[in-house]
Amino acid sequence: MTALTLKPAAAAGQRADVIVVGVAKGAKGPVLAPGAAVVDEAFGGKLAAVLETLGASGGEGETTKLPAPDGLKAPVVLAVGLGGLPEKDAAFDEDALRRAAGAAARALAGTKKAVFALPAESAEAVAALAEGAALGGYSFDAYKDDGEAAKGGKNGKGPLGEAAIAVDKPRDKDVKAALERAAAVAEEVNRSRDLINTPPNDLTPEAFAAVASAAAKEHGIKVQVLDEKALVKGGYGGILGVGAGSQNPPRLVKLAYTHPKAQKSLAFVGKGITYDSGGISLKPAGHNETMKCDMSGAAAVFAAIVAAARLGLEVNITGWLALAENMPSGSAVRPGDVLRMYSGKTVEVLNTDAEGRLVLADALWKASEAKPDAIVDVATLTGAMMMALGSRTFGVMGNDDAFRTSVHEIAEEAGEASWPMPLPKHLQKGMESPTADIANMGERMGGGLVAGLFLQEFVGEGIAWAHLDIAGPAYNEGSPYGYTPKGGTGSAVRTLVRLAERTAAGDLG
Repeated sequence: MTALTLKPAAAAGQRADVIVVGVAKGAKGPVLAPGAAVVDEAFGGKLAAVLETLGASGGEGETTKLPAPDGLKAPVVLAVGLGGLPEKDAAFDEDALRRAAGAAARALAGTKKAVFALPAESAEAVAALAEGAALGGYSFDAYKDDGEAAKGGKNGKGPLGEAAIAVDKPRDKDVKAALERAAAVAEEVNRSRDLINTPPNDLTPEAFAAVASAAAKEHGIKVQVLDEKALVKGGYGGILGVGAGSQNPPRLVKLAYTHPKAQKSLAFVGKGITYDSGGISLKPAGHNETMKCDMSGAAAVFAAIVAAARLGLEVNITGWLALAENMPSGSAVRPGDVLRMYSGKTVEVLNTDAEGRLVLADALWKASEAKPDAIVDVATLTGAMMMALGSRTFGVMGNDDAFRTSVHEIAEEAGEASWPMPLPKHLQKGMESPTADIANMGERMGGGLVAGLFLQEFVGEGIAWAHLDIAGPAYNEGSPYGYTPKGGTGSAVRTLVRLAERTAAGDLG
């Protein structure tokens, strides 16, 4: 994990391996961003011209390394592109800073210490830079060379060691608090990434529950794990049905963070399919290789609650991790089977690959029993949502327009791309079953919305609820960009944390 520190703004006086400066894309070429003045002075005021000669334009995520001149205590300068210049007298967008810091941290993999002399003109800007550097500096090397790669071993460079953010007033209380928050949130996002990237033979439902239990106890979070016997006794037909085909039995994990001054309560519910083969409705070739990521929702819920505990937020949060492995075998649920859910409602299973909604349904009804002020579930639920919104944006659905809008706005504020989606009532007809109360499949077109409508049936009356379908952004199969690595991304953690903060402040929509 990249360590985050604050240093005085005079970057030239900081001993480091690299000094990072920002450059924006101007109308007539690259323009140095605030924070680069001391470095530019060492270049005789010609740093922008040198960068342009080297082909730099200031485009977003562009990185250019060059040797440092005399006068700087670092041997290398790294210029990172911020994209277009902001409007006159406006500050750089926080997510542009976050992305630039992330790109710089990735370019500096294996470097011991870098000073980030980027625009840090407010506590919010400092937080964005720190978060971007910590997230961009992430690497997952646990399975390479017995972990030596994480130390800069022969199989990999390892992460950036320390990111020192250069600011005018490093001892300012607001700036220090912003850095501490950014560090806690980024560490928890990276914790969720580690879980998502862990191979499914090592992250079974039981193993995930053990990891969650250990972290919960460390951070003063109450934990309860329902094993297969407790699930049978409690009548959790959805979770048991999905896990029936696997040798690794399912689990339902309850995490409870409380604060003595809390006035509001939230429930977070996460889909935790530790591996999804599709069950009897087996996934086609080419669709199985990344299915270790189907527990990303549970990872996000777990990480967000730990972050809330670390930040001491004045809100009560209960998290539910619905953990199962969806496998085909002689004991697996079949298309045509009927499951009796924890709510008592019966579900005809038409497709065993629509399993996430089944485990979530049990957890949602259980979460509803405590009557929280709001419930948010997070899940890599449907390929249809990826078709609708692509690979970088998650969908937000809900039973309350104001709350759905609030969650969408909070996600954008946290730097996570989202889009509000409807729940058209006419799509419910497709889930009618001649045998059971409801089927787990409906119309193929609008499949992401159908899944949301199914989940809505298992939310307690009068409780505001939002559903985040993170199927697109949860796992990056392409090249890294900004502060987003290849593999698990930790999608929705920052949104949940920001929602908890807003709720604690009395701003629940």
